[in-house]
Amino acid sequence: MTTLEHRRYRLGVDVGGTFTDVVLTGPDGRMSVRKVSSTPGRYDEGIIRGIGEALEEAGVTASDVVEVCHSTTAATNAVLERKGAKVGLITTKGFRDVLEVRRLRTPTLYDLFYEPPDPLVPRYLRLEVDERLDAGGQVLTALDPDEVRQRIEELLAEGVESLAVCLINAYRNPVHERAIREVVQAESPELFVSLSHEVVSAIREYERTSTTVANAYLMPVMNTYLRSLRDRVSAMGIDAPILVMQSSGGMMTSHRAGERPVFSLESGPVAGVSGALHLSKKLSMPNLLTFDMGGTTTKAAVIEEGDPLKSMEYEIGAPISKGSRLLKGGGYLLMVRAVDVAEVGAGGGSLVSLDAAGSFHVGPQSAGAEPGPICYDRGGKEPTTSDANMLLGYLNPEHLLGGSLKVNLEKTRRIFDEKVARPLGLSVLDAAYGVHVVANAAMARAMRSVTTERGRDARNFSLVAFGGSGPCHAAALARQMGINRVIVPTAPGLFSSLGLLAAAQEYEFVRSLMMVTGDGAVDGLVSGFSALEDEAAQVLRREGYDPKRLTFQRYADLHYAAQIHELTVPVPDSDSVQELKEAFGQEHQRTYGYRSDSEAIEVTNIRVVGRPDVDASSELEMESMGAALYDAGGARGRRKAYFGRELGLVETEIITRGHLSSEAIPGPVIVEEYDTTIVVPPGCSVRRDEGWNVILSWGQES
Repeated sequence: MTTLEHRRYRLGVDVGGTFTDVVLTGPDGRMSVRKVSSTPGRYDEGIIRGIGEALEEAGVTASDVVEVCHSTTAATNAVLERKGAKVGLITTKGFRDVLEVRRLRTPTLYDLFYEPPDPLVPRYLRLEVDERLDAGGQVLTALDPDEVRQRIEELLAEGVESLAVCLINAYRNPVHERAIREVVQAESPELFVSLSHEVVSAIREYERTSTTVANAYLMPVMNTYLRSLRDRVSAMGIDAPILVMQSSGGMMTSHRAGERPVFSLESGPVAGVSGALHLSKKLSMPNLLTFDMGGTTTKAAVIEEGDPLKSMEYEIGAPISKGSRLLKGGGYLLMVRAVDVAEVGAGGGSLVSLDAAGSFHVGPQSAGAEPGPICYDRGGKEPTTSDANMLLGYLNPEHLLGGSLKVNLEKTRRIFDEKVARPLGLSVLDAAYGVHVVANAAMARAMRSVTTERGRDARNFSLVAFGGSGPCHAAALARQMGINRVIVPTAPGLFSSLGLLAAAQEYEFVRSLMMVTGDGAVDGLVSGFSALEDEAAQVLRREGYDPKRLTFQRYADLHYAAQIHELTVPVPDSDSVQELKEAFGQEHQRTYGYRSDSEAIEVTNIRVVGRPDVDASSELEMESMGAALYDAGGARGRRKAYFGRELGLVETEIITRGHLSSEAIPGPVIVEEYDTTIVVPPGCSVRRDEGWNVILSWGQES
C-alpha cells in the first residue's frame, strides 16, 4: 500500500438529538463505528470524543484522515429554540410587513384565533429604503446611498449581528442589493450580510424574504459552530477538509455552509437518504421507502426510479408531530430545494404520556441524550418507546451498544407499571405492546405523507430501515403498510454517517425565467441555462474548484399556465421542449393523478446543479465493510418476547448477523448488533444477502 493509499481514511459524523454517530472507513474496506451520547450545547464535545474512539479502535492516526463529512442539527436547533442571531432586515419601501402577512396559510383548519410564529426579525428591526425596480429589472427609483447608510446606522445602534437584504424584483437585477453590501462593508465590515439574490434568485417575495432572513439568522451561529469544529479537529492532528451535508442531498464545503447555512437545515435527515440512494444503486432496486427511526424523531423519504423525491420548499420550526406536509403555515417557509423528508416526533426516546381521558400518547417530547430512557439508568424517570421495547423482550435486558451501555430492566418495569400500566388497567406487557403499536401508527403517518400524499403506493416499494430504533419496528410497520420486503443495511444504527460518505459534492443555482414553452422557447432555455452555468462556474472557482472539472445537470420548474405551484423535472440532454413538456406531464400525472396536454405550460425557474470532479471517492465497498464489521458466528441465545395478546410470550432465538445466510429462516428471531436490534416477528422470515444486508420478508417477496 502506498503512502497516499494509506492516508485515504474518511470520517462520517452525524449528530442527532440523542446520539452522535461516527463511521471511519479505509481503502481496504476496513470500518470502525462508534456511537456516543450527544452533548447538547457543545455538540463538538461528542464529535471529538467519537472521532477519537473510532481512530483508536481502528489503530489509525489522525494524519491518515483525508476527509471529514458532517451532518448537524445545529442550524435546525437554532431555529427551533430561537437561539439564532439578532437580525435586521432592509427591504423596499412598502414591503416591511411581508414576513407577517405571509401566505395566509394555517396548519389548523377553522381555527380563527390561530397565531403564526413570531417572525425571526421583529418589526422594529425591519427597515425600508426608497428604491424600486420593475418586473423586468429596470430601475424606476434609484437607491440613495445616504439613506442606506442611515438605515444601517439605526440597525447597528440596536445591536444587530446579521443583516438580511431583500429588495423587490432583485432576482431580476441585483444592482441595489449589491450597492447596500458595499455600504455595509464600508460602515461595518464585521457584520454578517445575506443578500436575497445570492441566497435564492427566484420570484415570490415572501418566500425569498423568509429564506434570506433565515439564512442571516443562522450565519453567526453556523460560522461559530463550524469554526470551532475545524479548530478542534485540526488540534487532533486531522489536516482534512470538512464537508457538510445539504438539504438537497449533496455535500458542500464548511466555508460555503457558513455562508449559506439555510441550505443545510435538513442535513441530518437527508444523510440517511443519501446512504439509501447508494444502496438502491448497489442492489438495482430503484424504488425504496426509507425509514429512519432515531432517539427523538422518525424520518421517511421516497427513492423512485433511482432518485429521491425532492420538494421546492419546506417549513422549518413547525411542530414535528404534524404528520402531513399538506398543512402549511406552522413554521418558517424556505424556498430551498430539499429531499422530501417527512418527520414525526416518534423515536426510541419518545416519552409516553397519559391524557385526561385516560389514553396514552407517544411523543413528540423526548427524553433526549440526558437523562435518556429509564432503561439507560442515567436518571430517566419517564417511560419511553425504548423502555417498552425492552419490557417486550425485543432489546437486550442486560446491556446495549455492545456492552458499553448497561441497562436496568427492573427499574424500567417498576416505573412503567406505576406510570402507564396500572393507570390504564393493563398488564405491563399489554401496556408496553400498546406503546409499540401506537408508535408504529405515528410513524406510518410519516410513511403515508411521502407516498400516498404524493400519489405513490407504498406497496410498490421496499422499506429500508435504519437508525438505532428503526430495525426494531420495521417488520411490524411494513406489515401495517402492506410492504413485503424490508432491507436492514450494514451498520444501520450509524447509517446516516455512512450515507455522508456516499454523497457527492454538489451546488445548486436557481434563476427565474418566466416563459411559456411554445415556439422559440428552445433559444430562451439554452441561453438562460448557459448564463446560469457561467455564474455557477464563477462561484465554484472562488470555492477553489477547477471550472474544467465541473459537470452540470439542468432542471426546470414548470406549471400549467393557470397554476400557482410548480413541479421540478430534469431537462433532457437534447434540450427538446417537447421532451421537457412530456416529462412534466408524466410527473403531473404521478403527483396529482391527471395531466392536461391542451393547456400551456410555463417555466418559472431554471436550476443547475454543479458537481466538482473531486479526488475523494464516494464509492463504498459494502461487501468488504460488512465482512470486516460482523463476526461469522458468535454466541446464540434465547429469551421470551411478547407479540400481542393473540400470540403472547414466544420463545425467541437471539442471533447475530453473522449467523444468517442466503437461506431464509422463519421468525420469531431477534438479531442483536452493536448499534441496533432487528426484530423478526412470527410470520416473517429473515436472510442475508451477499452485501451483508439483512432482508426481512412477509409472505412471498416481490
